[in-house]
Amino acid sequence: MQTILVVDDEPNYRVILEEILRDEGFEVFTANSGTEGLPIVQNTDLDLVISDMKMPGMDGIQFLENIKKINRRLPVILITAYAEVEMAVEAMRLGAFTYIAKPFSNEALLANVNKALEHYELVREIKRLRDEITPRSGFRGMIGKNERMRSVYQLIEKVAPVASSVLITGESGTGKELVARAIHNLGPRRDAPFISVNCAALSPTLLESELFGHEKGAFTDAVAMRKGRFELADTGTLFLDEIGEMPHSLQARLLRVLQERSFERVGGSQSLDVDVRIVAATNKDLKDEVDKGDFREDLYYRLNVIHIHLPPLRERVDDIPMLVTYFLEKNSEQLGARLEISPEALRLLVGLPWEGNVRELENTIERAAILCNNGRIEPEDVQPDSSSLYDAGEWSSSLDLSQFIPSELPLADVLNGIEEKLVRQALEEANYVQARAAEKLKITKSLLQYKMKKYKLQRKKS
Repeated sequence: MQTILVVDDEPNYRVILEEILRDEGFEVFTANSGTEGLPIVQNTDLDLVISDMKMPGMDGIQFLENIKKINRRLPVILITAYAEVEMAVEAMRLGAFTYIAKPFSNEALLANVNKALEHYELVREIKRLRDEITPRSGFRGMIGKNERMRSVYQLIEKVAPVASSVLITGESGTGKELVARAIHNLGPRRDAPFISVNCAALSPTLLESELFGHEKGAFTDAVAMRKGRFELADTGTLFLDEIGEMPHSLQARLLRVLQERSFERVGGSQSLDVDVRIVAATNKDLKDEVDKGDFREDLYYRLNVIHIHLPPLRERVDDIPMLVTYFLEKNSEQLGARLEISPEALRLLVGLPWEGNVRELENTIERAAILCNNGRIEPEDVQPDSSSLYDAGEWSSSLDLSQFIPSELPLADVLNGIEEKLVRQALEEANYVQARAAEKLKITKSLLQYKMKKYKLQRKKS
């Protein structure tokens, strides 16, 4: 619901404007002066201000200037008498959206109100798009030709045009938000907002306020009226990430919104209608959570109208070369230098387990792009997150290397020498059982095999 503040020192005008705007479905706040109106601007999530030009104390121009200090984008319509038109023109120069001269018709008022609201929505949409990191177009960012991924693409194309709720499942790092964005961008709501909420990142109280908004004074820190993500996503898509972490106390309220398409802000009594498509995601087995009593069965079936499951990266290793190429191009743009990868490094990447899935692969390529020499990634530049299980700084901070490493040795020779000795030692202690040696070194078996080949470490035949 769009929110308008009406400021006028004449009670009759104030009441008339309030009734006209409420009849059109707007939420209306009123004030009898600029001094009384400023705290409302400061403490309320407004979409428009309508103010009389001539008021005792703070006039319309001064009121406008103060509004722009609080929110320079908020549109302001000034109501003037014919004699004040020159002042109104000055107000336009200072940032007023427009002015309306008395007397005016209801049609003229509402036409200007709707233009101002459309303008503000456009301004906010432009800002949102500039702030948005992930591209919005179609399947942008979704990489892969594996048969299971092709099935995912086909399912996305089928469900995008309809309004049904979608539940996306898969391990962390498989790209669930990319799927949600693709559903939004390929559907009829593509020009409306895509709003996301991570249900695991906030406490139950904060999550409730984040989803449904709150009225001023609803709780201790509620110093201003704030619209929630449901209102912000109206006519668009709301992505509820990590839905399996939503507290049981909020699940009932979410179910009611899905059933009735209406809700109240925290601390409020006014019911607000909303048209939002829900896309939820989780790395949990929600059916198992239902069986354990941690997730409402009725909410599960409301969310799971359409189910899309994303395979882990280890089940689509044929996509790794394509993903590596994509991430290399992405990092080349960011670093302003052309990057390439050696065949040996690519073979190593294909053989790793990727417990963190595509996200871990992306992080690994970004790290390697920074560490590599001459823009070429070699196997020694590959440092997956899953093999970084300890902090070397804890034992190395007090280590005096000068006692046993000659200062004239190149760094590469020093590192290779230490690594070869540690690998050889681990293999000997594990009686050359590679799985045990890899576990001892806190690396994967594939990475161990690469290092054995690099240093020509094989069990000697007796």
